[in-house]
Amino acid sequence: MIPYVREIEIEYGRCDRVSPLIRRVTANNPGPFTFKGTGTYIVGQGEVAVIDPGPDDPAHLEAILAAVAGETVTHILITHHHSDHSPLAGALKAATGATIYGCAVAGHEEEDTGEVKMEAGHDHDFKPDVTLCEGGTVQGNGWTMEAIPTPGHTSNHICYALKEENGLFSGDHIMGWSTTVITPPDGDMSDYLASLEVIRARNFATLWPTHGPPIREVDAFIAAYAEHRQERVDQILGALKAGPARIRDLVPRLYADVDARLHPAAARSMLAAMIHLVRQGALATDGAPGPDSAYRLAA
Repeated sequence: MIPYVREIEIEYGRCDRVSPLIRRVTANNPGPFTFKGTGTYIVGQGEVAVIDPGPDDPAHLEAILAAVAGETVTHILITHHHSDHSPLAGALKAATGATIYGCAVAGHEEEDTGEVKMEAGHDHDFKPDVTLCEGGTVQGNGWTMEAIPTPGHTSNHICYALKEENGLFSGDHIMGWSTTVITPPDGDMSDYLASLEVIRARNFATLWPTHGPPIREVDAFIAAYAEHRQERVDQILGALKAGPARIRDLVPRLYADVDARLHPAAARSMLAAMIHLVRQGALATDGAPGPDSAYRLAA
């Protein structure tokens, strides 16, 4: 069972110091994909970096600028292009002259048009000034940040490691309040599982997700995250022992304890797992794996 951490005390617009080098300002955009809201992090003192400025919200921009009054924003670091993370970067750059760092997504994925949306939407206009798709290091006054590519939740997801505190700004790659959504085609389960192991091997002391409180018991939490994904895979493999089936047949059976209104979202998540299992050679289907394909155990 995942040891979720969901307790967090926030006041929208307030700047909270959460570690010697880190401050957080939370946007007033709570919801099913953002928990209490987007937590924008400010790193350093005097000359600072801002991580995930958040949605296009003038009030949140005002709060960030108030938090850094008398200081210089030198870096704007983006974990990925979803609309609760990157849209405010342009306005913050215009107000401060800071450089935007991150990774642009390759191509435009379809917006989620299902009955239950899987994400808050996409910021198709996001383009960084400096590309960190292959990783890299950025430095400021008293802080050093390593960009770690972590594709999976999105193809362009980046986590940022703060060397001085052995902490990681994990974006949506690992969150304490919920599991991470993997939605094909831009989301990829194989990439996600590999990225999870990359982070696990680094032995960070603290994870700072963009949504929700920090994760302090890092190794145990990541282990539980990975175990949860494996349990879902095992359920699929077990169900297919009875014979070939389509996702629409499996979801009501494997998610019988979940509100039926959420089954379309579960189907998208299951598709990510199916694609992964076909790649692994555990499952087979005729043609490319898709939402309407019939899946069977591989010979």
